Amino acid sequence: MKKSSKISGFYKLSIPERIQIVKEFADLTDEEVRLLQSTGSLNLDLADRMIENVVGTFPLPLGIAVNFLINGKDYLIPMAIEEPSVVAAASYAAKMARSKGGFHTSSTEPVMIGQIQTVKVKDPYRAKMAVLDAKEEILKKANEQDPMLVSVGGGAKDVQVKVIDTPRGPMVITELLVDCRDAMGANAVNTMAEAVAPMIERITKGKVFLRIISNLATKRLARAWTVVDKEAVGGEEVVEGILEAYAFAAGDPYRAATHNKGILNGIIGVVIATCNDHRAVEAGAHAYAARTGQYRPLSIWEKNEDGDLVGSIELPMAVGTIGGATKVHPIAKIALKILGVKSARELGEVMAAVGLAQNLGALRALAHEGIQRGHMSLHARNIAVMAGATGDLIDLVAERMVQERKIRMDRAKELIKELQAKA
Repeated sequence: MKKSSKISGFYKLSIPERIQIVKEFADLTDEEVRLLQSTGSLNLDLADRMIENVVGTFPLPLGIAVNFLINGKDYLIPMAIEEPSVVAAASYAAKMARSKGGFHTSSTEPVMIGQIQTVKVKDPYRAKMAVLDAKEEILKKANEQDPMLVSVGGGAKDVQVKVIDTPRGPMVITELLVDCRDAMGANAVNTMAEAVAPMIERITKGKVFLRIISNLATKRLARAWTVVDKEAVGGEEVVEGILEAYAFAAGDPYRAATHNKGILNGIIGVVIATCNDHRAVEAGAHAYAARTGQYRPLSIWEKNEDGDLVGSIELPMAVGTIGGATKVHPIAKIALKILGVKSARELGEVMAAVGLAQNLGALRALAHEGIQRGHMSLHARNIAVMAGATGDLIDLVAERMVQERKIRMDRAKELIKELQAKA
């Protein structure tokens, strides 16, 4: 039987009912379900081996975005995030996108850039040419550091060199282009950069300082695009509103920053769920958005000849399915199983599609009903809990605050007293 991520009313189900659907979709074992339901699934001994100075763990809500159809395949999307309405917006946008076939994606090879900084070079342009002449020797030395990566088709593939002007004078920057396959690649790339540094010093007759990966992964891009039926999105007026909102972001970096933050709401939720490096992904995305000299939106929205909405996105996506915390954290392993991705490239493409969906959901809310409407209910519930409400009282207090449009701590406390007095 074909499995579908198109699930109506998923948010209305109880937690056990949702987990049962996910269990059947991803073929989870009973033990994996038990771990999902446990708030202490990362034990302290394991946490202590992951980072320094451990005193505890910090759980985040893990939600499932439904309705995603990507390259003709159904996905359930695990997202670890604390912000209300993000999972719901992604699910709703994915449902709208199904009207014309869902999302389509592509990506470049998983190539990361390792940089070796050389200073105090008397003739930097001669040194640049000398490094390029020694390319094969440099690549051989780099690949000796990770024969396993080379054996699966990865490894250092090319060398490029640039001379940059800095406040400290010209510097020769040698860049190793490393195919990291299904790893994010930071450890492999940094090890290779360290190994070739003495060779670079000998060739340039300069002094090497930094030897480190770049998080602006312009060689490792993920792309996604979709066509959304104008009626599915709410009609011609809503399409026009979305295009106006996009144009605002395209012309103003202050708006573009929030536009891109919305995209990353979706992407980073999946990055965290799979225990990938969300700082690296976010840094790369923002740097890529500013690569032309002005900070711009990561997505583009247009209208086709039928009046339907057309969205596309391209950004660096340095994520892995092996290595690091991804294969250590028990929930990250389950999240990858739920996703069902077979490679780091597929994971990056799924994340790009999620980012585009999140962007669509946010723009539609802005153009159609205002962004606060979606946030309001969940935010009110959070305030009710903070004010001391428990059980059914949480929903009663939240509902009253939303009706009154007074979502404040003082009002929540007043309502708790009022409703408790009536009980």
